[in-house]
Amino acid sequence: MTLKFAAALDETQTPGSVAGPGSTSAGFAENHRFVSRPRFTVRRTRTVGCEFQPHSHPAFTVTSVLAGQLAATIGESTFELSAGEAALTNVGQTHCARSSEVEFVSVGVSTTLVNEMVAEIGLTRSTADVVFRSSVVKDHTLTGIVRTIAMEISDEGWGHDEMLDALVRQLVIHLLRSHLTVRMSDQIELSRAGPVDRRLRRAIEFMHDNFGRELALEEIASAAYLSEYHFARLFKQITRSTPHVYLANLRLERARKLLAETALPISEIAAMVGYQSQSHFSKMFKSVAGITPRAYREAAK
Repeated sequence: MTLKFAAALDETQTPGSVAGPGSTSAGFAENHRFVSRPRFTVRRTRTVGCEFQPHSHPAFTVTSVLAGQLAATIGESTFELSAGEAALTNVGQTHCARSSEVEFVSVGVSTTLVNEMVAEIGLTRSTADVVFRSSVVKDHTLTGIVRTIAMEISDEGWGHDEMLDALVRQLVIHLLRSHLTVRMSDQIELSRAGPVDRRLRRAIEFMHDNFGRELALEEIASAAYLSEYHFARLFKQITRSTPHVYLANLRLERARKLLAETALPISEIAAMVGYQSQSHFSKMFKSVAGITPRAYREAAK
């Protein structure tokens, strides 16, 4: 059976619309800034309308609301976030959001950096199972760190990269102190995708190596030495996502990095991440990022 993994969402869904740069609602100016680094990403968004369809990230993600409100669904729970509150999403955890007027900062931290910090602090020397304790928190210290990160990406000064690195490390330490649970686990192994369940490691690495082409479920399952049925069932049980959705999210995350870090044509990026049609790629990208690939690239630095 061959799955068309490029279609992560039902094509009958309508991606959320975001007003163009400079538009306002009661003086609320539209603005987007993005920073992409190997071990973290930062997004600062001020918008008069957004909708993000269900998706996930291969990173621990903190989304702090600075102004307005954000309706978010994380896993199976729905929340109304106000200024001063933050949504915490685990690696691979499905989430979506929408708002009519909001300013937020989202920081994605790689599993590699989190596990390095776990070892440096001395919490454990083995590969750890790390998860957030709660999905939504109100933490003034957390908000303060995120605001400082937001200021740094908006106003570059001397030692900009070093300052961002230091601030993100500070954020990770605070998360480990206050919001992350760290458990030793003999079920977790390191891979190029970060710490993963050992039963799925080979299949996940296979997807990371081959996401640029069409993949059959049977081919992915065989990398884990499992039948299609048992692989799909185990994958859903462990990741709470289907292989179909995981691969689509992987492709879109790779596209984000290519848009932010290279000058490759958008049509070429679409093909590199497995989309035969640039228009389909643009539609899918906007449905999860809230803006078009071109706007995303213009806002990145």
